[in-house]
Amino acid sequence: MISKPHESKPTIVLPLYTNSRWIVDEGGKRVKLACVNWVSHLEPMVAEGLSKQPMDAISKKIVSMGFNCVRLTWPLFLVTNDSLASLTVRQSFQSLGLFESIAGIQANNPSIIDLPLIKAYQAVVSSLGANNVLVILDNRISKPSSSNGNGFFGNQYFDPDLWMKGLTRMATIFNGVTNVVGMSLRNELQGSGQNVNDWYRYMEKAAEAVHSANPDVLVIISGLSYGKDLSFLRNQQVNLTFTRKLAYEVHWNGLSDAKAWESGNQNEVCKREVDNFMRLSGFLLDQGWPLLVSEFGMDQRGTNVNDNRYMNCFIGVVAELDLDWSLWTLVGSYYIREGVIGFNEYYGVLDWNWYENRNSSFLQRISALQSPFRGPGLPEDNLHNLIFHPLTGLCVLRESIYKPLKLGTCNKSEAWNYLPQRTLTLKGTDFCIEAFRLGEPAMLGYTCALSSYQWETISDSKMHLSSKVFNGSRACLDVDSENTVVVNSCKCLSGDNMCDPGSQWFKLVDSTNSSYTSPALELDTAFAYPYRYRYTM
Repeated sequence: MISKPHESKPTIVLPLYTNSRWIVDEGGKRVKLACVNWVSHLEPMVAEGLSKQPMDAISKKIVSMGFNCVRLTWPLFLVTNDSLASLTVRQSFQSLGLFESIAGIQANNPSIIDLPLIKAYQAVVSSLGANNVLVILDNRISKPSSSNGNGFFGNQYFDPDLWMKGLTRMATIFNGVTNVVGMSLRNELQGSGQNVNDWYRYMEKAAEAVHSANPDVLVIISGLSYGKDLSFLRNQQVNLTFTRKLAYEVHWNGLSDAKAWESGNQNEVCKREVDNFMRLSGFLLDQGWPLLVSEFGMDQRGTNVNDNRYMNCFIGVVAELDLDWSLWTLVGSYYIREGVIGFNEYYGVLDWNWYENRNSSFLQRISALQSPFRGPGLPEDNLHNLIFHPLTGLCVLRESIYKPLKLGTCNKSEAWNYLPQRTLTLKGTDFCIEAFRLGEPAMLGYTCALSSYQWETISDSKMHLSSKVFNGSRACLDVDSENTVVVNSCKCLSGDNMCDPGSQWFKLVDSTNSSYTSPALELDTAFAYPYRYRYTM
């Protein structure tokens, strides 16, 4: 049994299983995997950051950022190459000339400095378990840090039999380690020789081998074309002897469509990217299979336009589909990468010293996605909507009856209903959101039959919430600099590639989570004369 870090989150009873598209615990309750990738597959074959901070401090930092899971990478040669596997941590770093890292590990994690590499890996898993963090073991690559010859079965460093032998060894090593809940069989299959027939042949054998060696873990399978393509499963599923232990994974990042986010209209690019995601992998949810987005991320400095625009669309999709996910990456800096000692990882949520958060506002954006919106174990009779704002990661809240709507944390959100009459109604009441006049805050009112109370999703992205103000002009929900929800002219609907629609993008997210409720309304004389009491700018 593993306890979650916050009192409001339920205890997870391990091991994990699947129930249709959901991952559940032994008691049948939904477990939403909100993971972060921690790199341990590069040349030193030691989890990054251990020269900067004690592993327990890193584990606690992971919990403090709201993650409940780590996808911990490993190279195949860690358990199949005797000359490498026999090295201690000290010897591995000495062979690479990384003497400053040796001193750092000696200072911060002295207990592992003379352990064999696999024992050091086990120590990291143990530290995560001691802090109630789940672990997915991700076979990233065969030869540490080598990108060539690792791409597909039969490549120079990718012998299928050796791969299955290594997977079996890792599954056996971690059999009985309760916080190891899954194994990703291989990361980002790629290359000119990739083909569907070999994929089925070897993935099915590997899945059976892992399950035989460790029946408790979820077997997580990736697709072709750098982990983006599982479309061949639409008509032919894998043939396995076991059930309730199979999940799929997919990668989706801002580079999936080159620089399209910079050069195209964001509504149009978002639609194209979402359609592509659903065609290649998202359809598996409808077929009743769990799908983990095991890599996504952005430059945490916030200076990459392509990443920033992609992330607005991606976060909206993750919220709408209530996906499990793993962020790239925890790593603030590497011991050595691409020949550079102390390589700074700008996609890392931690800074170069592994001490501070690199971008706290980004962590706020994903915090609502770290808890489930729906699924087994949540009350089925409590279906409602959240009005989610991907740019901020916040939701629409009501401060009082006669004040403007504001953005706030989603765990304090109102429960809304989007009704067939196209009204956004506060659940359990007769009050609806109104678009009264351009440039003014959105308010609650109760004459919901008027056109200014009727909302529809428009633009290719379907993330603009649009209504008509009293003079008949088309308007969209927007957010101002103080997080007040306002009514403005719709922007960036099509064509313009320089325009940023992010402030006007909202997602109506289905939720049955009982923590999202609408407080009782206090009726007063303001609603006898609603326009007399209307907030004005």
